[in-house]
Amino acid sequence: MDKRLEQKINEKITDALHNISEIHQIAKSLDHISSNDFKYGIILGRLYNSFHYQCRRVLKRDPTQDEFAEFLEILSKRRSEILEKL
Repeated sequence: MDKRLEQKINEKITDALHNISEIHQIAKSLDHISSNDFKYGIILGRLYNSFHYQCRRVLKRDPTQDEFAEFLEILSKRRSEILEKL
């Protein structure tokens, strides 16, 4: 993965964790589905969207399958960090 893209993805993960209160507010507004799985899904959705946006912005193209696999690897490595914040 392009180092600029990898750096941006890690920054977005850190940003998402620093703004975890937003995730809690979204989940709380939907009382009947406010589980940690739901919150984790919101974070993953935000990060997936950021990944695609950053590919287009930084690389000027859609991500390749290899880049997507590397994105999933980054998420996997930081999974416990994300879940701890929930």
